[in-house]
Amino acid sequence: MSGFSADWLALREPHDRRARNPAVLDAVAAFLANYQSVTIVDLACGTGATLRVLAPRFPARQTWRIIDNDLGLLARAANEPNAKPLALDLARDLEAALDGPVDLVTTSALLDLVSDDWLGRLAIEIAARRLPFYVALTYDGRIAFEPSDSFDAAIVAAVNGHQRRDKGFGPALGPNAAAAAITHFKTVGYSLVQGEADWVFGPDDLDIQLEVLGGYAAAARETGDQALADMVGWLARRRDAIAASRAFMRVGHTDFFARPITTR
Repeated sequence: MSGFSADWLALREPHDRRARNPAVLDAVAAFLANYQSVTIVDLACGTGATLRVLAPRFPARQTWRIIDNDLGLLARAANEPNAKPLALDLARDLEAALDGPVDLVTTSALLDLVSDDWLGRLAIEIAARRLPFYVALTYDGRIAFEPSDSFDAAIVAAVNGHQRRDKGFGPALGPNAAAAAITHFKTVGYSLVQGEADWVFGPDDLDIQLEVLGGYAAAARETGDQALADMVGWLARRRDAIAASRAFMRVGHTDFFARPITTR
């Protein structure tokens, strides 16, 4: 389910925190403002980044049921205050993750990895329980580079194609996930607050830029597309721009908060 290393999650966490849409965060906090205590289920928790962002915004009495199938990541997240770890495979055991007393469901950087069938199942299960749902950092297919390069479009197309491969939930939605999720939750009668939550990297963000570019190059290579033969040259030019402090990147993500129009 997770498939991410702890090192990668640590590298991206400050950039994720900066990218999260403030209006969506405010909507989540306002929803829970009058609660005396809250129980939150965090799906695919990784090392606990979502808990670390949200906990200061919520009532003091909190219980976090943090869920992942990566036992190493789950052990790290279990060190957070009020965290109760639960090892589950969400592809198979989604319903078990949502059962019991719950005030809010959260997830970050998950929905672009899942299939439309699984996403529909998630929306139905959440709606059946009349639960609010905070979703952060769903990749939405937008990538822009400065300075521009004639090979950029080919790389972006290859990355977006790779994103649609099966990540353990069936054929992944990849760049279509945010729009699909919003449609699913509107269909089950939810209202939404949504907004962009883009990574924006500049010359000071050298490590994350290099890591992301390396990932893009690997994804392009795995497509086996002969049209990507100049990918090595593209990567070298991008790295040269980073070394010269001239490189900027924007990677598009969408955040949303979905809540039942009539609460429980």
